[in-house]
Amino acid sequence: MVPIPAGRYRMGSPASESGREADEGPQADVTVGAFWMSKYEVTWDEYDQFRKLAPKLSKGADAPADAVTGPTPPYADESWGFGKGRQPAIGMTWHAATEYCRWLSAKTGHHYRLPTEAEWEYAARAGTSTPWSSGEDAASLDASAWHAGNANSTPHRVGGKKPNAFGLYDMHGNVAEWTLDRYNPKRYAALKGPAAKDPVALPGAARYPHVVRGGSFEDDAVHVRSAARRASKPAWSRRDPQEPQSVWWHTDASFVGFRVVRAMDEAPALKQFKSKVTRASPNQ
Repeated sequence: MVPIPAGRYRMGSPASESGREADEGPQADVTVGAFWMSKYEVTWDEYDQFRKLAPKLSKGADAPADAVTGPTPPYADESWGFGKGRQPAIGMTWHAATEYCRWLSAKTGHHYRLPTEAEWEYAARAGTSTPWSSGEDAASLDASAWHAGNANSTPHRVGGKKPNAFGLYDMHGNVAEWTLDRYNPKRYAALKGPAAKDPVALPGAARYPHVVRGGSFEDDAVHVRSAARRASKPAWSRRDPQEPQSVWWHTDASFVGFRVVRAMDEAPALKQFKSKVTRASPNQ
């Protein structure tokens, strides 16, 4: 875990930024409290401990209100043939990533969760206001990110590129990363005025959409910018033949993973938050 100092920044991208999407603005002044963030994306070595040690539910059962349960077996090879070990864990749903955090919290006695969108972008920028933390020019990205131009269509072991100024690896590219927030294309319009303090759009029970950040080994440079946002969608489980589809695995999202944070002074709403997604949850 890497300590990230509290601070203030402009969330989103300016209208002049090349490749900017409409959901990246209008820019908003945001302050975030201090937190720790995992130096690397969660690896298979780590995620498989969750799969092995968290209790499983019998098929068709619903979890007790406060129980932490582990993923059911995936429909196909969860590593997509990319290998395990220090490779980033991939293909898990937002629900699975949040349950991993709850399991880790129970195991350690410290509260871990997914980063909020505001925390994620603040950590990715690491004090910069350029499209990438490496600079203004996309060519600068090769030293710090695995993307479509250099990844050879595969994710790579974590930590293979240079870290950003906060000491975080693979914030751009390699695998895209889940955040805690529900996706809203007009989210930033609600953050106008004085600097918003630790904003977060907490999700409900719907399976989609949640916010994914950072881009992946499949994405070109413009889609791994610090401000780039992506919404999860049902097509990520298009080939899942189960009815209802798995709440643990995406059959068509080999590009998504996550990392965890631990806040220095956690908000009660976030400390108490848990996924409301169940097998009966609607898509949207």
